[in-house]
Amino acid sequence: MSAESDLAVIVLAAGKGTRMKSDLHKVLHPIAGRPMLEHLLASVAALAPARQVVVVGSGRDQLETALNGRASLAVQDPQLGTAHAVQQAESALAGFAGDVLILYGDVPFVAADTMRAMLERLHDADEPAVVVLGFTPDDALQYGRVIAVGDRIVKMVEYKDADPEERACNLCNSGLMAVRAADLFALLARVGNDNAQGEYYLPDVVNIALGDGRVCAVVTTEDPDEVAGINSRAELAEAEGRWQQRRRRAAMDDGATLVAPETVWFAWDTRLGRDVLVEPNVVFGPGVTVADGVKIRAFCHIEGASLATGVEVGPYARLRPGAVLEEKAKVGNFVEVKKATMGKGAKANHLSYIGDAEVGAGANIGAGTITCNYDGYFKYKTVIGERAFIGSNSSLIAPVKIGADAIVGAGSAVTRDVGAGELRIVRAEQLVKPGWADRFHDAMKKKKAEKKG
Repeated sequence: MSAESDLAVIVLAAGKGTRMKSDLHKVLHPIAGRPMLEHLLASVAALAPARQVVVVGSGRDQLETALNGRASLAVQDPQLGTAHAVQQAESALAGFAGDVLILYGDVPFVAADTMRAMLERLHDADEPAVVVLGFTPDDALQYGRVIAVGDRIVKMVEYKDADPEERACNLCNSGLMAVRAADLFALLARVGNDNAQGEYYLPDVVNIALGDGRVCAVVTTEDPDEVAGINSRAELAEAEGRWQQRRRRAAMDDGATLVAPETVWFAWDTRLGRDVLVEPNVVFGPGVTVADGVKIRAFCHIEGASLATGVEVGPYARLRPGAVLEEKAKVGNFVEVKKATMGKGAKANHLSYIGDAEVGAGANIGAGTITCNYDGYFKYKTVIGERAFIGSNSSLIAPVKIGADAIVGAGSAVTRDVGAGELRIVRAEQLVKPGWADRFHDAMKKKKAEKKG
């Protein structure tokens, strides 16, 4: 391979995914907040392929929307086996003369380095016709077997067609292959379906090439999890668990403290700085960046947010997309922040909603304060100046601006701008009726006694 751009990738995603029991296409089910197909394509992107083809069956419209033109689509209908599926990509690769990687959309965690190793083996001096990715699981189950001497394949056999001696081999076929385009479709054209399932098996291209006297080779991954397929909700959960376990370990290795690692859930793109403290039961959605020295207390949900150095969040806080907490800002228990910036040292310690807002440095948001940002049709912005003090149980009805050093009295419903340094109190005057409560209680007690009598 003269350059990685001489590469095409075929991703098989035509399976119906019936074991998922879902209206969502199997390969679009997320792991760590990212569809499994996107995990695979991210690894593929490191090889800069010239062409990408996704072979689809049912759910084509979902994949078409998700891919948004990033890959050609080839339709397999009817579905007659894996060799037949790969054949459907032939027209999409017309005129292509480079190497082809065959991958599976429900095998999302194949590393780019593993793909490179397959391609490099394809171009070794013995010029194998096909390179297969093999693995050696603890339990070989009903995987197809790769019968090999060293890394040269002697035979490929499906489990149902294997004899007892072949089934005793623990080198299994992942289904992934590297083949030159010039060989691939010529070999596929010779695949038959004389087997237990009556299907056109992709591994048969290896046996056909071997019959022609050509070399075929196997590259073995040391990590069976890398090639684990996902076919059910249970397997999806297992894959999520494995991914999370590795990510938690990586976070701790990079200098973060996870008090109870098994209770912390990361998204695929979560970034944590050094000396970050994450207490139990914290969930990160996609799009979170956490700088050094941040404290995230227990039971927080954080998504699409940026936390600067020294920030403190929670417990029981929710940061939604667009939340930006600048240096040493604090968001406390039962506070929700959405599409809002909390300036340096700003605080919202309890029971507040801050949405579509700018909160200046050093401002203090009292308990029970809300920014009323939505009128049922449009969203509006609240701007709170530096060092402003918003009293408890206040409603700031946007669009509204609170000036620097201003004070909003507790219980106020503010509908007009407050100037810098002003005090604004917007609440009804207290009404006092001496003795009214005593008379009320006496009357009600008397009424109750009469009913009992």
